[in-house]
Amino acid sequence: MRTVLRQLGRFRRDTLLCIGLAALEVIMDILLPFITAIIIDQGLEAANLSVVYRYGALMVVMAFLGLLFGAGAGRFAARASSGLAANLRESIYNNIQTFSFSNIDKFSVPGLVTRMTTDITNIQNAFMMLVRVAVRSPLTLIFSFSMCLIISPELSTMFLFAIAFLVLALGSIMVVTMKVFNQVFRKYDDLNASVQENIAAIRVVKAFVREDYENQKFSQASSNLYKLFVKAEGLLAFNNPAMMVAVYFCIISVSWLGAHFIVAGDMTTGQLTSLFSYVMSLMMSLMMLSMVVVMITMSMASVRRIEELLVETPDLKEPQDPVFQVPDGSVDFQDVSFSYKHGSGKNALSNINLHIDSGETIGVIGGTGSGKSTLVNLICRLYDVDEGAVYVGGRNVKEYDMETLRNQVSVVLQQNTLFSGTILDNLRWGNPQASEEECVAACQAACADEFIERFPDRYQTRIERGGANVSGGQKQRLCIARALLKKPKILILDDSTSAVDTATDAKIRQAFARTIPGTTKIIIAQRISSVEHADRILVLDNGTVNAFDTHENLLQNNAIYREIYESQIKGGGDFDQPA
Repeated sequence: MRTVLRQLGRFRRDTLLCIGLAALEVIMDILLPFITAIIIDQGLEAANLSVVYRYGALMVVMAFLGLLFGAGAGRFAARASSGLAANLRESIYNNIQTFSFSNIDKFSVPGLVTRMTTDITNIQNAFMMLVRVAVRSPLTLIFSFSMCLIISPELSTMFLFAIAFLVLALGSIMVVTMKVFNQVFRKYDDLNASVQENIAAIRVVKAFVREDYENQKFSQASSNLYKLFVKAEGLLAFNNPAMMVAVYFCIISVSWLGAHFIVAGDMTTGQLTSLFSYVMSLMMSLMMLSMVVVMITMSMASVRRIEELLVETPDLKEPQDPVFQVPDGSVDFQDVSFSYKHGSGKNALSNINLHIDSGETIGVIGGTGSGKSTLVNLICRLYDVDEGAVYVGGRNVKEYDMETLRNQVSVVLQQNTLFSGTILDNLRWGNPQASEEECVAACQAACADEFIERFPDRYQTRIERGGANVSGGQKQRLCIARALLKKPKILILDDSTSAVDTATDAKIRQAFARTIPGTTKIIIAQRISSVEHADRILVLDNGTVNAFDTHENLLQNNAIYREIYESQIKGGGDFDQPA
């Protein structure tokens, strides 16, 4: 909870003002029954109208002040709770931006969405009730009980029994329901995951006529959430009966014993009237506290989930004296081993030793799961190695400022992503200061200008979220152009020309040789035609280097490479090439 409340920031002032105004509102409310008793005993029963007028006017003023204090407290509570929610979202989002891939792997995307929406909304509502009601109710409870003690100490002991009963009952309910609400929010993650997966893959769902299956899967997730909520709310429903037992016990006790005290002359009618008012205030404050207990019970599960994100620290640390200059595009792997789960013993890469000269074009080929993408992720330090070291420009990647390193190592990943906005907006992700002429030149090198020129708005054409309105090949070429705008020392293409035809692929490679001759180019591909013209080709097999040589030498000496080559050539070549 402390971790979450630290995010209040500048809204601490609003929180304190809310608490102060709520306290003043309670004082006004508590004094009203006391004034009522004076009016009854000294005014009405004594037939003294001046007392009635005087204290009546005082009651009106106090009621008006209570109204102002209550409105002010509500306004500041709304500002503080909304500010806390805004700060939490911003802090979580900023923290996520610092995460390495290994940090992100710990949290599912639907889980992150749930935490930043449902969980934070729960915390916002609970905090508003906390600063508004959880301050007002205890003060009302204390002041009401104090006034009851002043009026009749004997009757006030009855309230202690009611309070003890409620504390025991509400505490038991809270302990049980907190466990259920922890499960509820995990089921929210499952529900969001089902929705996200279905919407993202809607074309596949339609193509395979799996709507009924997806509906059934969603219904199951929704049903699980429904059952848990019914269970949790069913337990919380015991709050109200417990409250009514305490309220009726107090009313009956005060009515029965108060009547005897009046008959005996130990209490006046005005005192009994005000006592009833204080009893109801006391019971109402207890009822409001029970509502606070419910809200806190629901929000504690959310608080823990939010805290997990706030305290998560990036696995990758910046060096104390970072290097801000990458000399060249040379790459060295020295006895590198890496696993996604440290200490699991299941290495994605084992004992990798490589030397790549600056400006070389390197092809990387291998079967699925051989470690191709993992290898290039280590170059730009998206992960840290378990053993050995990776060097770029002759220096360990851990010595570089990460922003400097990643600006000089441009990666076009397997999963190509475009953002909503114009084509120019997307291209300038590579270089925010790039002129339109530079963007056009990058698109020409990536062979993207061919289709951009056919759009009516050309480079001002709007790209829908995720690039939904362009084809896979067009998306790949835009991502390559975006990477070229960084003018990097190392360019990594992670199977990023798989959706373009081989003729266009060849044009892109020729453009690379012409426009970025000094840049080290590492091309991961599944087809031989994409890598056979590289200076050298790396063959990976089960996370180890099987061979690293030219196309001609590999054909003669490497069985894996020769098998891949022959299967593609004898199988008819690439899709747009004759056998």
